[in-house]
Amino acid sequence: MRAPKRPIHAVSTWVRRQPPKVKAFLAVVSGMAALVLLRFIVHDHDNLFVAAEAVHSIGISVLIYKLMKEKTCAGLSLKSQELTAIFLAVRLYCSFVMEYDIHTLLDLATLATTLWVIYMIRFNLRSSYMEDKDNFAIYYVVVPCAVLALLIHPSTSHNILNRIFWAFCVYLEAVSVLPQLRVMQNTKVPFSRLLNHSQPIMYLRLVLRGF
Repeated sequence: MRAPKRPIHAVSTWVRRQPPKVKAFLAVVSGMAALVLLRFIVHDHDNLFVAAEAVHSIGISVLIYKLMKEKTCAGLSLKSQELTAIFLAVRLYCSFVMEYDIHTLLDLATLATTLWVIYMIRFNLRSSYMEDKDNFAIYYVVVPCAVLALLIHPSTSHNILNRIFWAFCVYLEAVSVLPQLRVMQNTKVPFSRLLNHSQPIMYLRLVLRGF
């Protein structure tokens, strides 16, 4: 007599059998459910930001491991990584002069790993870099973010220049993924395939940051 399947095993088996579009839909629904759950069970939101920054650093480290293992950066946007390095550098400066706490250390670790990824793409894995597909102009997002930061920034007791820098890094972080999406568009990679090949760590980070 065959033993009954455990509920978790049965659900995971059912999900694996679904087509990519259904998996994408389930991922979005799961993310929304996680946001609602976190809203009710977490009272200190600073813990979420710490978790998000830690997950980001771990995610970049996993990306470095994959680059070193597979010896290719095909499909990866160098410009997205450069935008990430820019907003992390600005945020690190703001964190250093405004807070100087655990966030500073986490931002430093994430910036270091991101710069390593940039170095690998530019030098070690240059032959596999899809430069013709990564054709999103960075100034299309950097300039609007800078202008928006000048106009709309936090009203705190900190120096106005630091407040503008902080707003700039927040705005830039929100759109830093656009060059990567452009690479996906140019290479005709559907979102469902991105779900299959991306790291689950990155989705956890997006959920935590979105909260």
